[in-house]
Amino acid sequence: MIDTKQIRKDFPIFKNHPSLTYLDSAATSLKPKSVISKITEYYEHYSANIHRGIYHLSEKASEEYEGTRSVVASYINAPSQSEIIFTRNATEGINLIASTIGVTNVSEGDEIVTTVMEHHANFVPWQQLAFDVGADFKVIDIDENGSLPLKVSGHNSKSKTLVEISDIISKKTKILAIGLVSNTLGTINPVKAIIAAAKKINPQILSVVDAAQAVPHMKIDVQDLGCDFLVFSSHKMLGPTGVGVLWGRHEILKQMPPYQYGGDMIRSVALSDTTFADSPHRFEAGTPNIAGVIGLKEAIAYLENVGLESIRKHEHALTKYAMEKLTETFKECITIFGPADPDKRAGLVSFQIKGVHPHDIAQILDEHDIAVRAGHHCTMPLHTRLDVAATTRVSFYIYNDAQDIDKLIDGLKIATKTFSKKS
Repeated sequence: MIDTKQIRKDFPIFKNHPSLTYLDSAATSLKPKSVISKITEYYEHYSANIHRGIYHLSEKASEEYEGTRSVVASYINAPSQSEIIFTRNATEGINLIASTIGVTNVSEGDEIVTTVMEHHANFVPWQQLAFDVGADFKVIDIDENGSLPLKVSGHNSKSKTLVEISDIISKKTKILAIGLVSNTLGTINPVKAIIAAAKKINPQILSVVDAAQAVPHMKIDVQDLGCDFLVFSSHKMLGPTGVGVLWGRHEILKQMPPYQYGGDMIRSVALSDTTFADSPHRFEAGTPNIAGVIGLKEAIAYLENVGLESIRKHEHALTKYAMEKLTETFKECITIFGPADPDKRAGLVSFQIKGVHPHDIAQILDEHDIAVRAGHHCTMPLHTRLDVAATTRVSFYIYNDAQDIDKLIDGLKIATKTFSKKS
């Protein structure tokens, strides 16, 4: 059982904004004092560059930085810390894959498969790669429940029309890019089953999993998922902005050319030739966000102390309560997007209220210190598919409780009354 009141004491922002109801953790999470202090510790006690100096400050910074790599590997059950690559964010991780092995592995006539619910970060890079090389860009649709209507083992879909995965994946499919959790619908996709089914058809397919909305909230095991790559961002899991993680299978990373060139990613340089370092340093050119990476380690420690199973249960209860209260209060005037079953979705809810634009809702809520997201949430193809221009999204984390949802409902009542009078 999560003690929300106690947890909020760990987050300085609530001391500075006592009335804040923060319901936008899917965009970025708040930061606990321990993470902030760890970043400050680096700058105040061992602010030096890594992997370069032989003096003790540099060695301490390098030790702390590489310590994060080990912690991240353990957190997602990666076989080796050498498979953990630090990027700026999940977006850069996907672009790194697309710009390296994507370019070398995909040719004219090949196929790249993704889904209509993807964040632009896991959609546009593959779309543009397909356009550039003349590959076929295939997009898996959603069903009426906001789920992927795929017929795969272990996935109990209630879709009226299931699609055989062999109708989508073929021997020509080189890339399968899929999000573990939709940042708009909250849908938890059966990624493990989809990847297993896809690899039975084409063992050479490369699977890329966007886990930005999953890693902060539930236990992830890359070996169990059976994927080839997985990406996520620090800032959505209580860590600093400007840090992301790309995990890739060692045997695949060995085949990949560097993403960028510069310092710390080379083994030797001569006038006639350059030899590059092995993974992960091959993909980390230049001075990285040292403080941010060190801060990520502290964020993981905080999450593990709370417990990922407890986090999942807490958010599940909040999601169920929010969906019930929204439906009970606004009845036929509200449309909630995504699975109706809270067991099949993560801790976020996107909705529309008849007659009130999401931007107007967000503005009214802000006047009452309630922070939500309004817009297309970087999923324009999905919103086009849903035939809506924008939605309001509320997302939950460990510092939220039922009182936040009650306050949200009260704010939404004010918003509907305000704009019903204007209309």
